[in-house]
Amino acid sequence: MTRLRVTAIAVFTALACGLAWLVALPLWSGDGLAEPLAGIILPVMMFTPAIAALVVTVTMRVPARGERLRFLGMWPLRPAKRVIWLMVLGWLAPPLLVALGVLVAAALGFVRLDLTFAAFSATIAGALPEGTPMPPIGLLVISQIVMIPFAALINSVLAFGEELGWRGWLVPALRPLGTWPTLLLSGAIWGLWHSPIILLGYNFGRTDVTGVLFMVGGCVSWGILFGWLRLRSASIWPAVLAHGSLNAAAGLVLLVAASQPDLALAGPLGVAGWIVAAVVIGILALTGQFRQQPELADAPGRLLSAPRASGEPQHSSTP
Repeated sequence: MTRLRVTAIAVFTALACGLAWLVALPLWSGDGLAEPLAGIILPVMMFTPAIAALVVTVTMRVPARGERLRFLGMWPLRPAKRVIWLMVLGWLAPPLLVALGVLVAAALGFVRLDLTFAAFSATIAGALPEGTPMPPIGLLVISQIVMIPFAALINSVLAFGEELGWRGWLVPALRPLGTWPTLLLSGAIWGLWHSPIILLGYNFGRTDVTGVLFMVGGCVSWGILFGWLRLRSASIWPAVLAHGSLNAAAGLVLLVAASQPDLALAGPLGVAGWIVAAVVIGILALTGQFRQQPELADAPGRLLSAPRASGEPQHSSTP
């Protein structure tokens, strides 16, 4: 796939976004995010990018038969050492970045921290049945934090539905554009895909275009990091774990906030998260991490090399 498959990319994007709106339709015709079926609809929506990727792969033969698992980053996992290391990084790093985002949000005045956890305690107390004794709040907070890595693994099952589409199919399909256009465009499409639920107030509590714009910003920021994991490893699995880990740690700011924060500013997908992601992306760029990409394949015997600047030497497929 040495040229951009514009038609296939357009069909994939239309399918992924169209199916997302179709799945979310009961929320729009019902009680929005308060709809009883929301707990089922939202996970189902996460698999619409995977469905779009499989439809385009099978019907339009992008990629061609014989190299589909390799193109999608599902198999083989080699070089194994690099893939495993990046999987561990994808699993453990997002909670640390989310925690740094909380500190940035506090420093910028986006959130006021309360290490007595009074607001979180009030939330828990309000959710308990009348007469139920309140557990020690410190124990609850510690258990919430300790459970994040385990919750990340569970969340990765659902995250796979998105990642098979975004980083599995779309990033390699856009790769002829070059690394940065690929990462920026795929992140923007990922953000816009969330529109059916963002416009209902999901994540930011904003039901207008500003909510969508904040989501696009968050998805571009995190999408660059997930995309780096994908391109650096030639595997989808580090990005799957990173996505699941981000979802598991996303509510960390709510544990330590003195009151309900504006997540468009203080959340991991908000401005504080953008700042942390920008710093990490800058470090990766300055250390040349975006230039080191193994080759992919889109047909038997035909490799898709990483785009390179004029005069830059070609890297080996397994550097």
